[in-house]
Amino acid sequence: MKDTIHKTIDIAIIAPVSLLIMIGFVAIYTATVNDYPDKVLQVMVQQVAWVAIGILFASVVRLFSREFLWKISPLLYLLGLSLMILPLIFYSPEVVASTGSKNWISIGNVTLFQPSEFMKISYILILSEVAIWFHGRYPERTLSQDWKLLAGFLGVTLPILGLLALQKDIGTAMVFLAIFVGMSFLSGISWKIILSTLLVSLVSIVIFLLVFLWEPGREFLYRIGMDTYQINRILAWLKPFDFASSIAYQQTQSMLSIGSGGIFGKGFSVLELAVPVRESDMIFTIIAEDYGFIGSAVTLGLYLILIYRMILITLASNNQFYTYISTGFIMMILFHIFENIGAAIGILPLTGIPLPFISQGGSSLISNLIGIGLILSMSHHNKKHQESSNKPSTV
Repeated sequence: MKDTIHKTIDIAIIAPVSLLIMIGFVAIYTATVNDYPDKVLQVMVQQVAWVAIGILFASVVRLFSREFLWKISPLLYLLGLSLMILPLIFYSPEVVASTGSKNWISIGNVTLFQPSEFMKISYILILSEVAIWFHGRYPERTLSQDWKLLAGFLGVTLPILGLLALQKDIGTAMVFLAIFVGMSFLSGISWKIILSTLLVSLVSIVIFLLVFLWEPGREFLYRIGMDTYQINRILAWLKPFDFASSIAYQQTQSMLSIGSGGIFGKGFSVLELAVPVRESDMIFTIIAEDYGFIGSAVTLGLYLILIYRMILITLASNNQFYTYISTGFIMMILFHIFENIGAAIGILPLTGIPLPFISQGGSSLISNLIGIGLILSMSHHNKKHQESSNKPSTV
């Protein structure tokens, strides 16, 4: 029995994910005790419940066959789009006022979940299906065919980006774009297209920043539809200590908190600096302040082990559909880590993207655990294929 379990469960995936979740429990407890002491029990019970639900979903998803995933991918994509419409109708004015986005479904005073988090998994599945279908129908690789494939990718991406624009959720849109880029690379789209697109994007970013740094330029951006909170976030990123007591308070406090932890940190639950929303978006500040550079390095090391193992599983796969799925999920996790920690240390603007498996919240955690379920399913099928290949011939 133990041998069977060992063969079906990838410990190299389970172990780092479990440790990251435990780090999350400790960090969330620390944040809640210091900032909301009367809600400790409620917050911790909720987090345990979300982990349990996520594990349940992951366990079920791990049993899905490739054929079943192929059949349900279009349905999950359409369901995801339908759910993403709901935050535009059912939202909390208080949540919108604090975040600037309509990305959570709220009924009355109860905030339920964020549909875009679950849409990330559906998006990875549908992009994988589009790529496999296209390569099967058009085996020839020409520049013209690459443009057609890119058009197919955009066909399933633009509706999502359109809904995210209506929700005013730029941070989540960037995650989808990161997945899009990773899948485009894997699909073998011509370097001519990729490099020209990257060049246009880079020039656009430079022009935007030049316009933004010019005060009349910011007024122009506001007049053509850019929200005040978005302008403030970028301004806080570019000149944090010029606005340390106002719009850049969260970002400057985050940087000071991380720096104050030093090499070894201040110890368990010692938070001397106030950092807004450090139970979720800014949870890395707790790890850095309490456990210093050592604790931060251990956390990043666990992510590195997890990603390295997922890459090995991807390279060992003999199934293209699974390869696309795992690549999309790896891109998703990588971007979350890069953006969340990058914003906390001040090298990137704040976008409200959670830290995988650690930040408080159910939608992101459950979505990430579903992705882990897909990776475990892929690992299991890799092992089955390897065992069948090693069996001696009976002919």
